[in-house]
This record gives sequence, structure tokens and C-alpha cells, in this order.
Amino acid sequence: MSLRAFSARLVRSSAPLNKAASFAAFRAYATKKYTPDHEWISLDGEIGTMGITDFAQKALGDVVFVESPAVGDQVGKDDQMGAVESVKAASDILSPVSGEVVDVNDNLSEEPTLINSSPEADGWIAKIKLSDPSELDGLLDEAAYAKHCEEEEH
Repeated sequence: MSLRAFSARLVRSSAPLNKAASFAAFRAYATKKYTPDHEWISLDGEIGTMGITDFAQKALGDVVFVESPAVGDQVGKDDQMGAVESVKAASDILSPVSGEVVDVNDNLSEEPTLINSSPEADGWIAKIKLSDPSELDGLLDEAAYAKHCEEEEH
């Protein structure tokens, strides 16, 4: 088999993987929702990963302490589940959905500045197993959240 035929076969065989990877990235993007109080949640199956938004961390300034919920805690939509303290202020963390906390970001106890450097990725706060997925319908999509932030700035 020639190198050209081999590389063409290799490229063709990897095409479905690229489509699958693109779909997975789109699905994660499409299922990210926001609260008017500046929390975000990204859904993966029935588990939602949540944290505070970039807008919130900028308003807070340098984060010095994060109080996270405990694994096993039951949280209700809009219930306080922790707090973020910065050099300028302290703010409650409200749960965007109801469910059970199944994981927390232990890195935040040693490095709370992850909230500042990567609020919507490495600075996630907790993972919640949703008890009522329909609660996501009441949250904002990215465009609505961006508009909300613009209105808040003025």
C-alpha cells in the first residue's frame, strides 16, 4: 500500500471521531446555564458542575477563601451552599439546581485563586446530581446572561 493510500485511509477512519468530539464539545456548550446571581452550571448526563462566573470573580476581586459544601449535602435551588471571600467582599454561593452534592473541588482550599484564574473551568466549586432537571429550563443561556451582565453594569 502506498503512503498516499495509507494516509487517506487513516484520515477517513478518524473522521467519525472528529464528528463525535465536535458533538461532545457542542453538547457541553449547549448545556451550560447561568443564574442571575452569577453562578454557572454545565451538565454532563445527570451531574451538573457549578461555580461562579467570570463576571462574579471580577466583581469580587482577589479570592482568598472558598467555603464549599460537603459531599452528600442535599441542596435546593437557590439555597446557600457555600461562600466566597475576597479582599473586597464576601458573597454567598447559591445552588442553581436541587440535588445531592457528589463532588467538591478540593483544590480550592489550597488555591482559592483558581476562582480568579479559571472561574468557569479549573475553579469549579461542586458537582451536583440533579433531582429535578426541569429546573435548568428556568436558567439563562449564554446570550441572556451576557445581556443581564450588560444591564447590571449600567
